[in-house]
Amino acid sequence: MINKKVANINEAMHGVTDNMTLMLGGFGLCGIPENAIAHLVKTGVKGLTCISNNAGVDDFGLGLLLHKHQIKKMISSYVGENDEFERQMLSGELDVELVPQGTLVERCRAAQSGFPAFYTPAGFGTEVAEGKETREFNGKMYVLEKAFEADFAFVKAWKGDEAGNLIFKGTARNFNPAMCGAAKITVAEVEELVPAGTLDPNQIHIPGIFIQRIFQGEVYEKRIEQRTVRKKS
Repeated sequence: MINKKVANINEAMHGVTDNMTLMLGGFGLCGIPENAIAHLVKTGVKGLTCISNNAGVDDFGLGLLLHKHQIKKMISSYVGENDEFERQMLSGELDVELVPQGTLVERCRAAQSGFPAFYTPAGFGTEVAEGKETREFNGKMYVLEKAFEADFAFVKAWKGDEAGNLIFKGTARNFNPAMCGAAKITVAEVEELVPAGTLDPNQIHIPGIFIQRIFQGEVYEKRIEQRTVRKKS
């Protein structure tokens, strides 16, 4: 069985350079690859195009890269929790491509499956469809959307084995599975890394064939983006 385990974060991130296109899993702050993001901040790579549902918050997640101006373009669905993102976008410092959420995940999935493009009704008749091919199917108009082309995908799972098989936990599953195998190299960081063959095959969400590198992450903060509690009765 092929062993996808790498010794450390430096080996896992080998080959990441300026001006690359990166996919980063997560939804809000849930299931984000914290170790990979921290390493990108530390190394100072710049000119990045980042594909992610959102850009974290001002002091965590991809917000850390934004503060250091390491991102030149964001391809996202939701950006409402990051003041620095808003400032850079409105000032023209940051190139932003807003994508309907379903289209965003489907462009990941298309790349994962090897499809160059697909038709979707989302965005027809809006700015999203400008400059894109449209076509009618059964009386309804659709927009042609292209699969993403990314150099690296960074995903975070709860548990994985040395063969690269992954299990996600709860809502941290979100965009992570769709980004596995959707880039030239997929790097998975996990909370618990076990020997190959020890995971229950019926519980595996992503098979190891979609993963090139896997390592056990460290010190996960798992911040809650917006904490909501019930009032005492």
